[in-house]
Amino acid sequence: MKLVFYMLKKFVVIFFGSMIFTVLILSLTDLLLNIWGYVSKGVPSATIFQIMILYVPKASWYSVPIAILFATAYMLSDLYAKNELLAVFACGISLFRFTFPLMILSVFMSIGLFYFNDTVVVKTYEKKIFLQNAVLEKEQQHDNTNVVVMSEGGKIVYKAEYFDSHYERLYSLYVLYRNNDYSFDGLLYAENAAWTADHWEVSNAFFYKQDAGRYRIYPVDYDHLFRLMEPPETFRKNSINVDEVTAAEAKRYILQLEKSGLPSYEAKAEYYKKYAFSFVVLVVVLLAIGLSGKTRKNVLITSLALSITAVVLFYVMQMITMLMARYGTIPPVCGEWFPVLFFVCISALLLKYART
Repeated sequence: MKLVFYMLKKFVVIFFGSMIFTVLILSLTDLLLNIWGYVSKGVPSATIFQIMILYVPKASWYSVPIAILFATAYMLSDLYAKNELLAVFACGISLFRFTFPLMILSVFMSIGLFYFNDTVVVKTYEKKIFLQNAVLEKEQQHDNTNVVVMSEGGKIVYKAEYFDSHYERLYSLYVLYRNNDYSFDGLLYAENAAWTADHWEVSNAFFYKQDAGRYRIYPVDYDHLFRLMEPPETFRKNSINVDEVTAAEAKRYILQLEKSGLPSYEAKAEYYKKYAFSFVVLVVVLLAIGLSGKTRKNVLITSLALSITAVVLFYVMQMITMLMARYGTIPPVCGEWFPVLFFVCISALLLKYART
């Protein structure tokens, strides 16, 4: 038990030190990317500081895997260099058994990182983006043109030339109704439609229906009219970033895309990333354990170099697989989980041949 406390004590100090350093670097990078906009718009320093504070949770979320990789690699390499691990091995304790508490800790940190992102990071980052766009006078447009939306499993198809998000109104609206076998039922045309509480109210509308092999114009069929219950959010311009919403909101957004018949590969890939990224913590711990003890000289520089190399390789592979997932080359679930599983296998191989 004393060995566990000794190891964790060294780990925690290095972890928080590298964490603070990484967060500082990411925060300053974000500041430098926007500094010209702040200066040109005359943004007060207090507002800039507030934006930086709101970015800290997001930067911390990014920093955890990097910090834990460096902390684990440096701690174990330092113990190797000082021959302290040799004494541990001489007592019959294997490297796997000695580092097992770190693995358990990384599992809990992975779960905590997911909930931290879902409950804290998403909200603070949303506020950061909103405030930053406000001071830089960047407006987000939700109006949409040439909108096509499917509802009721494809039994209703909306086609509108323009959607006004401010007034929640559709213009030049066509609504195609289909029977249970997806055969033609009728076509509704309206000059415009306004959202009222739970359905669309149409103006200057006509209903086309087939009769004796010919299409005839009928008065508005209210049984069909009251089926127009697709909410205005469905017609908005597709501008939601899955990475910036909670897992539950991302799932609803993906269902909305599928319901509307729109591509959802990219959204699904980002959705799976929310889960897979958290378990990167466990991956980097296993990787660091396997990489430790490769040299007794220049432990700090070697640990830093190995950590940077491992992180770069992981993110390059992740970038490639995510790009392939977004274009449907591979299933979205593979876009994020394949790099994680690949590095788990590499870590297991390194651990098998690690010095012990």
